[in-house]
Amino acid sequence: DISGKAIIDYLNDVLITPFEVDYRVIPDELELIKEELMDMIDNKGCSLILTTGGTGPAKRDVTPEATEAVCEKMMPGFGELMRQVSLSQVPTAILSRQTAGIRKNCLIVNLPGKPQSIKLCLDAVMPAIPYCIDLIEGAYIDTDPNKIKSFRPKNK
Repeated sequence: DISGKAIIDYLNDVLITPFEVDYRVIPDELELIKEELMDMIDNKGCSLILTTGGTGPAKRDVTPEATEAVCEKMMPGFGELMRQVSLSQVPTAILSRQTAGIRKNCLIVNLPGKPQSIKLCLDAVMPAIPYCIDLIEGAYIDTDPNKIKSFRPKNK
């Protein structure tokens, strides 16, 4: 799983807050993905889940459906932005069904399956991820401002 390892490398590079990785490789099966997502949130207490792959139009691509099934709120702006930045690189980005959603105190973000696309997409959405997790009362995370500057509004 090159893509999953690319996500971990990315997080190790840009996050300055200590974090624990719960790394799983899961077959493209709707019920199994749903079960694993719920376990990571409901039992393990994860505040951020980044999935990779399963976001295309193929019959086996069911990660967005699994994400939507377990989430209480969907966050379509994440997918919209990831498709927008990906479209600057490849015209088939319109085929991607990346999405994001919230279950309890956890943000789930569905990323594409290619490592170079993962970095491109995470660079685009990472500035908003720490504040989103703050708003849903998840664990505090922060980024290295020399690599990715997190956006948190100033208190009035």
